[in-house]
Amino acid sequence: MSEMKKLPVVESGCCAETKTETVGGGCCAPAPSTASSCCAPAPAEASGCCGSTSTEVGDIRTVVRERYGAVAEGRVGAAGCCAGPQVAEATLAEIGYSAEDAAAIPEGANLGLGCGNPIAFAELKGGETVLDLGSGAGIDCFLAARAVGPTGHVIGVDMTASMLERARANARKIEATTVEFRLGEIEHLPVADATVDVIISNCVVNLSPDKPQVFREAYRALRPGGRLMVSDLVLNGPLSDSVRKNVEMYVGCISGAEQRDRYLEQIRGAGFTDVEVVSESGYAVGADAFADGSAEREAFAMVTSVKVRAVKR
Repeated sequence: MSEMKKLPVVESGCCAETKTETVGGGCCAPAPSTASSCCAPAPAEASGCCGSTSTEVGDIRTVVRERYGAVAEGRVGAAGCCAGPQVAEATLAEIGYSAEDAAAIPEGANLGLGCGNPIAFAELKGGETVLDLGSGAGIDCFLAARAVGPTGHVIGVDMTASMLERARANARKIEATTVEFRLGEIEHLPVADATVDVIISNCVVNLSPDKPQVFREAYRALRPGGRLMVSDLVLNGPLSDSVRKNVEMYVGCISGAEQRDRYLEQIRGAGFTDVEVVSESGYAVGADAFADGSAEREAFAMVTSVKVRAVKR
């Protein structure tokens, strides 16, 4: 593995961040002949793209931040280890975005992330304020901005500094003046009480180690009558212990997923009403990175992509 060191990043927002620099090449960069790289055959004891490590190794939030930072910087692909632009485009269509949506997204915003299209179900209206939890490179923020028009406002929140840098650069490319990106954790949103009309999120809540707190924060930020529209992965069966402890499966949005009924109950527990699954489908993006018959490959059969709507009364 490459040696990692932390560099401070000066950034406003509710949480301090660090930026990861890789010494000696990134995950998909050429590696010395004495070490295996991400795109080379892994040692026999490792599974997954860059080898399986247990979530017991450290704070899972740090692991998620570092991995998605690497995706933002182009050092590792999202939909599979060394996924390129063609894979990202195919993923976009597979999870529910139209050709019109794809044409409206600035170059560099589609990283092959997500498990659905929350905008398709959010019923956004002109002039609304929209908050995106875990906004990544900005894909859903830019589509939301198109829907709410010049009198609307879109806020993207992400905890990864390099992802924010990429999203802000994308916004500058298309002069998206109604979109802003803020540094923060979705468990502690950098947003005032009752200031948002609609909250969206795309395959991010499952990465949180405290999902009930995410939904409480969403409830706090919404105005009365505000709407939650989340696309996420949930479980319809148990996962093996080995998969549960597999970091590769956690950052891939599988092993951190909650059981379906419990997930919906957590939304209700935060105070939301009219909680409804408006669409659901299977999910297999990234499954082919694992060997047939492996516990990791079989875990995808336990996962469902759901689009959940709820209301703050």
